[in-house]
Amino acid sequence: MGIALDEIKRRLRTFAEVEARGVSPLYDHLATQAAEDDDVAGLLTGARGGEARGTLLLATAHRLVQADPIHPLSRYYPSVGGFDGVDADTWPLFRSFLLERAERAREIIGTRFTQTNEVRRAALLYPALAQVAKEAKRFALLEVGCSAGLLLGLDRFAYRYQCDGGEQLVAGPAKAAVGLHCAIDVAPGAVLPKLPKKLTIGARAGLDRAPVDLRDEEELAWLEACVWADQPDRLRLLRTAAAEQARHMPELVAGDAVDDLDAAASRLPDTLPLVVLTSHALAYLGSRRASFVEALAALAERRPVWWVSEEAYGVGLEAVLPGRDDLARDADGSGGLCVLGVVRWEGGKPDAQALARTAPHGQRMTWLPV
Repeated sequence: MGIALDEIKRRLRTFAEVEARGVSPLYDHLATQAAEDDDVAGLLTGARGGEARGTLLLATAHRLVQADPIHPLSRYYPSVGGFDGVDADTWPLFRSFLLERAERAREIIGTRFTQTNEVRRAALLYPALAQVAKEAKRFALLEVGCSAGLLLGLDRFAYRYQCDGGEQLVAGPAKAAVGLHCAIDVAPGAVLPKLPKKLTIGARAGLDRAPVDLRDEEELAWLEACVWADQPDRLRLLRTAAAEQARHMPELVAGDAVDDLDAAASRLPDTLPLVVLTSHALAYLGSRRASFVEALAALAERRPVWWVSEEAYGVGLEAVLPGRDDLARDADGSGGLCVLGVVRWEGGKPDAQALARTAPHGQRMTWLPV
């Protein structure tokens, strides 16, 4: 049964106000307008469960622009060489372009999942894995919701964290193909994390309902289409990371985040502690998020398990660290930031810690007190 149009329009409005505003003028504008347009919003009624979101609609449009880069709409898409900002013509052009291709748009929406392999999130995740490494010097890494698995290579990236006052933290190999920058500050009572020069990942694998094979040009094009079109730096970084990954292809497993978690974990040596990584994946599990946490706890009965998550508090860490209203809202009352957390199960009980508040695309983080 398809999702109700009113709910789709609400999601589009929320996407514009919470995720895109202040980050992507193009996507903020398009999602805001789409939320008031039954014809455009209605294209999402054919999306598969949980996928009827602004990201899927705009990725679909981006893919169609990629295929027709000389259309006048392309001048608003820096990803294909456009350089115009949002103006009075943007929405009318977008609307007519998409509705003229409505059949193709519905086909994409009905068969694709949003695949947001945001490479810059590795800069958020590295300090959390460094926390794990204090106890597990060498571990196996399983990313759930891995898309193309680019984050599985995070130990091969170089990191530079810009701190208040001009100080910098650096980590990772000096000569890395992928270099990431992230602003970091500290909340009252917190101190900057200590970052090791390197992490030792003994084995790695990814689990996704539809893993992306970067050797397939159409799959790579879809992954690129899921990058926001007015952020070409993210697209260049994706391409660089994809080229680097081609030299170190991890095993990517097609399967369900809950039902196939145990089987995916069994592909990694049980002699190694296991780190399960999720980053902006749990929102797509809906009511099954509790089952995912139960599956993690079941894994922890047989081997040491850490869960490193970078998710919105309400869909991630709240399940094991309830009652933290301070993590649910930002200082200005909005909910745009996420929470970086690490969880270890001891005696069947989760020991959870919120490490940082994070910007969703890896731009910055605020380290929290212990």
